[in-house]
Amino acid sequence: MATKLNMLPEDCLSTILSLTSPADACRLTTASSSLRSAAESDTVWSRFLPSDLPRIISRAHSQLDFSSKKELYFQLCDSILVDGGIRSISLNKVSGKKCCVLSARSLSISLSNEPKHWSWTTHSTSRFFEVIELKTISNIEIEGRINTENLSPNTTYGAYLIITVSDRAFGLDTIPSETSVSKNECSVTNTAYLCPLDNKRQQLESLFFMNRRRMMEKRVVEGDGRRPSKREDGWMEIELGEFFVGEESEEVKMNLMETKGHQLKGGLIIEGIEIRPKC
Repeated sequence: MATKLNMLPEDCLSTILSLTSPADACRLTTASSSLRSAAESDTVWSRFLPSDLPRIISRAHSQLDFSSKKELYFQLCDSILVDGGIRSISLNKVSGKKCCVLSARSLSISLSNEPKHWSWTTHSTSRFFEVIELKTISNIEIEGRINTENLSPNTTYGAYLIITVSDRAFGLDTIPSETSVSKNECSVTNTAYLCPLDNKRQQLESLFFMNRRRMMEKRVVEGDGRRPSKREDGWMEIELGEFFVGEESEEVKMNLMETKGHQLKGGLIIEGIEIRPKC
């Protein structure tokens, strides 16, 4: 196969390779010198870059530095800050589909500007300049919004709340929170806990508040009680739900609410909400 392709002019090879995928183009760079040259050309990698690339570049928080479209592609795969640094955009390395993270600053968080309830601070492992830490509150309400024009069409996306908990966390595992993703007035709800199952102190609290917890659980919607899972970047994430992006531009709302338990809680640190392709 590679021998036959080598007989074609480079511009024809580039056109053919542009119809494949970023993963295929990378694999073909090792096949032969002529294929490598074609596979690394701007013709190929321009096809893999988002159609709204000029808009993405104009939103970048700092100037992008690249010498080829392939270099730009992988720079975007590492994510860039946009919109003054309160959001980030990245590309899936394999598919080239867009991912977006909304920082805590771009979310609507109830009482987030009340110093006795929340504290805006920095975190050494966060991609953003600020994260928000819960001091103490009884009801948590978090909402993020995104327009699907910022995502890739014909793709199923998942929304994930990115969190961690401090050593002084308390009350986060007493009852589950309600999660939902809404689009076009259609909403899918579930439940989730704000602490991982293996947090021993939270387990002890759960035992202490067991009777109250069982009573409060009856007041929230039924769900599978999702738990935070570990991410490669060291943070944890809770899936809020999923949605499909079609060809039309629509607004998607993503929520986490714990409004019925009135149990004091603290120590939750929120980085933001990530929206990434599920397939």
